[in-house]
Amino acid sequence: MQPLATPAIDHLVIAAATLDEGVAWCEDTLGLAPGPGGAHPLMGTHNRLLSLGGSRYPDCYLEIIAIDPRVRPRREPGQRRWFDLDDAGLQAMLARQGPRLIHAVARVSDVRVGIRALAGLPAPIDRGTVIDASRDTPEGRLQWRISVRDDGQRLFDGALPTLIEWGAIHPAARLPRSPLELLAVHAAHPRHADLREAMAAIGLQHVLPVDDGPADLMATLRTPRGLITLHAGEA
Repeated sequence: MQPLATPAIDHLVIAAATLDEGVAWCEDTLGLAPGPGGAHPLMGTHNRLLSLGGSRYPDCYLEIIAIDPRVRPRREPGQRRWFDLDDAGLQAMLARQGPRLIHAVARVSDVRVGIRALAGLPAPIDRGTVIDASRDTPEGRLQWRISVRDDGQRLFDGALPTLIEWGAIHPAARLPRSPLELLAVHAAHPRHADLREAMAAIGLQHVLPVDDGPADLMATLRTPRGLITLHAGEA
């Protein structure tokens, strides 16, 4: 199967126990407050965003996301929120260690093609089903298609990206410019050969390289406080 056309890193996911904690982490760690975000009624989550645009990762952004305790998800009973946010172990880690990088989302031209590519590997990968999602903003509604498993798992300890296909408007087009810039992203995993094969199937082998080692996702950013590398692996 041919790789997807122009796949790219769409955004990095920072999970927090509460959105207020995520905002404080952003100010303390990166040196600036995040911009506006919104709510995801389907998942019962809310977020704040920051542009990470640069020459290497254009139209990329940082998402700080948390469960909104005031909202019950609209998903079917038994279906969990995206990005493992319902996982007790992840929530315990966030409570213990604070907000952290947990995942990356990859922008593709057709999510369904990506899911089929992963399912067709010699060791098939179930990346989940395609769901239609949206979020209202003052400028209008953002709409996208995204791969989400019913169990909410990220897979490969968060190192295998979720796939997203945007509608007519990309959120980065509405974000104010920030001094943040994403310089590099790479992953490590004990099952590095399988993860590399999965990255190649969705055309990300040169965008998100994979090393052998303990499970981790690493992102290096230029910030007002200098170069900072975020890690998704256990501290």
